[in-house]
Amino acid sequence: MNKKYALITGASSGIGEEIARNLASKGFNLVVTARRLERLNNLSKDICSQYDVDVREISADLSEESAVNEIYEFCNKNGLHVDMIVNNAGYGIPTQFHETSMIEEEKFLRVLGTSVIGLTKAFIPEMIKNKSGKIMIISSVASFAPPSVIQSLYGPVKTFMNRFGDTLNALYKRDGITSTVVCPGYTVTEFHSASGVQEQMDKVPEFLKLNVKKVAEEAIQATLKGKTLCIPSKRYKVLVFYHFYPTPKPPLEMFFLLKEIGMFMLFTSVWSEWVTSCIFGMLGPTNTMSLEKVLAFSFLPQKSYGKLLLPTNFP
Repeated sequence: MNKKYALITGASSGIGEEIARNLASKGFNLVVTARRLERLNNLSKDICSQYDVDVREISADLSEESAVNEIYEFCNKNGLHVDMIVNNAGYGIPTQFHETSMIEEEKFLRVLGTSVIGLTKAFIPEMIKNKSGKIMIISSVASFAPPSVIQSLYGPVKTFMNRFGDTLNALYKRDGITSTVVCPGYTVTEFHSASGVQEQMDKVPEFLKLNVKKVAEEAIQATLKGKTLCIPSKRYKVLVFYHFYPTPKPPLEMFFLLKEIGMFMLFTSVWSEWVTSCIFGMLGPTNTMSLEKVLAFSFLPQKSYGKLLLPTNFP
């Protein structure tokens, strides 16, 4: 049996659960953690009945300062070599910023932010020693979107996680360690009901809702390939691209986005994506391409696309 383990936070449901099942089907041993131990036990039994892998469970609340050390000590005492970390745990706060206590905000930031840093810091020395490691950070397209009137800190902390993932690659890629930031759009899970925003989720058009199994599969494939950024589904890749397009020099991940989207898909779907993004407010009005520009780009000769989209000073 493979002695390497993938550590998955927030594994009791949603994207975390599907990632656990998917990795098990690929032969990965698992360390699954969440607050709900009963769910973890049921998940472990179900996975072990289907696949020849070892699954360990540890109940931990990442909103508590001691949780990161508890998870690390559990793995260390049981001799579990963690070669992959899936930082998936998260939730949203539905109340407005001025209505939320500082204690609630600190717990929220601990789950979505500092626990990601803490777990990475705890396990990365062994990864450096072994010249091997994969770090997946479940972020969100909210990290690219305009500010939201609900869940005021959700987008900002996800943006921070994107930059943290970039930093890990800059520091440790030479040591055989890669970090992949996964930015899914609206995904059908328990997340929205648990976070008190199910009413908003119900208003989202069906074509913008993602299947959780497909999100998990794309996230895993991107992580195993060592990709810097993963935005599941082409429609969300296009939406993110158009949010960023007006900036004079796109950030590094835009280069990977262009490779992922493919020029043909980009320009054949530009019209419908632009219209839907405007109608449903996915992009800020100041960042949306003008209709005239979309029409002009749609009829440009194919050989012009590369020169048009990739700036000459791009690294």
